[in-house]
Amino acid sequence: QVQLVDAGGGLVQAGGSLRLSCAAPGRTFSNYFMGWFRQAPGKEREFVAAINWSGGSIYYAESVKGRFTISRDNAKNTVYLQMNSLKPEDTAVYYCAARYGSTTYYYNRASYSNWGRGTQVTVSS
Repeated sequence: QVQLVDAGGGLVQAGGSLRLSCAAPGRTFSNYFMGWFRQAPGKEREFVAAINWSGGSIYYAESVKGRFTISRDNAKNTVYLQMNSLKPEDTAVYYCAARYGSTTYYYNRASYSNWGRGTQVTVSS
């Protein structure tokens, strides 16, 4: 198990930007495949983005392609989600997730065994 601490959410106007971070203190962070998911009220938790241990493989949901960027700094045990051109439909609680080793099912919640507590992102129109 790895503890994940996600942060950086807030209230922003449509068109604005936010950067989320997810820290995993005290672990060999580079062994973990990392993902971001989000859950809007009354909806299922959905995949947003994922990144492998080296950052060489990156995946995005179609709804965020071209607007969001996932990255990681293994020296700081941290993964980031830069969110630009935010829309009201991006409003959700965003969760960081981790799994030991790689996966091809990066879009599936069941592929991840470790989750952060979530950080609220609210985009006003």
